[in-house]
Amino acid sequence: MPVTILIVEDELAIADSIAYALRTDGFVARHVTLGAQALQAMRGDGPAELPALVVLDVGLPDMNGFEVCRQLRQFCNAPVIFLTARSDEIDRIVGLEIGADDYVTKPFSPRELVARIRVVLRRLAPPAAPPAGPPAGRFDIRAAQARILYRSQVLDLTRYEYLLLKALCEHPGHVLSRAQLMDRVWADAPDTLERTVDAHVKSLRAKLRQVDPGDDPIQTHRGMGYSLAGP
Repeated sequence: MPVTILIVEDELAIADSIAYALRTDGFVARHVTLGAQALQAMRGDGPAELPALVVLDVGLPDMNGFEVCRQLRQFCNAPVIFLTARSDEIDRIVGLEIGADDYVTKPFSPRELVARIRVVLRRLAPPAAPPAGPPAGRFDIRAAQARILYRSQVLDLTRYEYLLLKALCEHPGHVLSRAQLMDRVWADAPDTLERTVDAHVKSLRAKLRQVDPGDDPIQTHRGMGYSLAGP
C-alpha cells in the first residue's frame, strides 16, 4: 500500500513540486496550507489514511511550524521534516530538539527531499530480527509500533527519545559515547550538537522516574558517555 506524506506548505508552487516528486516516487501526497489543518490531519479526523511523515514549513500563515511540531508531539510520533527559508544554526537546533527528524533549507531539490524522506522512513522501519535487549522485566522494545515499555508501562517518548533509549537498550551495560549516540540516533542531522544528547538523557530520566521513582537505569560515565544498567 502506498505511503501517505503530509505536506504543510502555504506556497503552492513549492507544495506542487514536492507533491509531484513524491507521486513520481510512488508516495501518496496530501497537502494542507495551515498548521491547524495539519494537526487535524494527524489526529486522523476524516476518512483519509493517516500520513506516515510530515513535511512541515516553519513559516505558516496561522502558526509557527515549531509550535505545530510541539503540539503534534503531544499525541503523535510521526516523523517530521522541517522546511524553512532560514538557515540559522539556532533554528536547526530548536527544530531538532523539539522532535523533528530532519531540517531542509530553501531553496532545495524536491528529489533530494524525497530521498531524505525515504532515509527517515527506512531508519524507523522495524528490524528484520529483534535486537538483543536488557534483562526482561524492565524494558520491552516494540519496534513495529516504535514504542518502549518500562515496567510494563508504555513510555510517552518523542522520536529522538525513543531512538536514544532504544540504542542504550540494544547495548545493556556498554558505555556509549556521545559521538556514538549521535551516529546512531542523529545520523541524519549532522548539524546537531553533542549537548543535545545530554538534554535528551535528562528528559528520558524524568519520564522513567514518573514510572519508577526509585530506579535510575541510565548511568552517566563522566567524560565517557552513558550506559544502561543491568537488572
